[in-house]
Amino acid sequence: MRRGPTNSLADVEGLRVGHAQRVGDGYRTGVSVVLAPQGGAVAGVDVRGAAPGTRETELLDPRNLVERVHAIVLTGGSAYGLSAACGVMGRLADAGTGFPVEGGVVPIVPGAVIYDLGRGGSFRATPDAAMGAAAYDAALSSPGALSGDGAASRPQVNGSVGAGTGAVAGGLAGGVGTASAVLPSGVTVAALAVVNAAGSVLDPRSGLLSGVRYGLPGEFDHVGEPDTGEYERWSPQKAPSFNTTIGVVATDLTLSKAQCGKLAGVAHDGLARAIRPAHTMVDGDTIFAMSTCGLPGPDDTGLHDVLAAAADVFSRAVAHAVLHATGREGAPAYLDVFPSARSGR
Repeated sequence: MRRGPTNSLADVEGLRVGHAQRVGDGYRTGVSVVLAPQGGAVAGVDVRGAAPGTRETELLDPRNLVERVHAIVLTGGSAYGLSAACGVMGRLADAGTGFPVEGGVVPIVPGAVIYDLGRGGSFRATPDAAMGAAAYDAALSSPGALSGDGAASRPQVNGSVGAGTGAVAGGLAGGVGTASAVLPSGVTVAALAVVNAAGSVLDPRSGLLSGVRYGLPGEFDHVGEPDTGEYERWSPQKAPSFNTTIGVVATDLTLSKAQCGKLAGVAHDGLARAIRPAHTMVDGDTIFAMSTCGLPGPDDTGLHDVLAAAADVFSRAVAHAVLHATGREGAPAYLDVFPSARSGR
């Protein structure tokens, strides 16, 4: 396998990713949107955390009517943040994109939330429909520079942006991470993770980011195991918190809704390899899967290869989220805590 051109979810042809965020005036939160190609994408979901905040997940059951989704929303703000999807729905409806019904269309926009309430200072400073619309606009726009208030972000960006703006991962700063793999068959598999975990993202024996071990050649050459002393001195804050890691795994292979559900389930294996423990009582861990149907459906071996790659790309996405996150009071950056982990020191 090799990395895709941007090592991001955007390497799956037809998908577009946009982020909007706000920091300051009580805010530290944001929204990330994954837009499906024209005509939508087949999708599935697997919810494993005990405290999920979700929208439209029942629709993705293979027994139910609608076959394709038009966007997926990942957002901060806990249950309050689900309103961000309304802004995305509005933009899609204005564009005439959605499930056709008499009199118009109904955009299909599943979503999931992380718990980041109060991390900017104000408990009710949460994403709303306007921020969701800004993330949609960012997905459609050309790549632009980051700013602190609803600005466009490059689709391959990692770190404290979008839904990961206020994220915390085991006492460290969390964020958005993304990664991709191109299989020998030419199939692309990619993931985007919003890492806001109650569990640790560190190998308990060494302090190395657990997801780094699944990197492709050259991907994490700049990161190594920290000095033993640094790791032994690390004592993350133990304040009780609600958390949640959410994300999307996608492929250009044609899959059914049931196969997308399986793809999402196997991606949770990658989450659990990179975060320990995962799926706890205070996490709402949820992963969506998308198939853009750009390539013909797989045989059994082809599906097996895609599933195996999905777990690895999700682990890698988790590592990128934490490596690129911006530290702040109460949630330091990984390389600020473990400067010796930077290779070439």
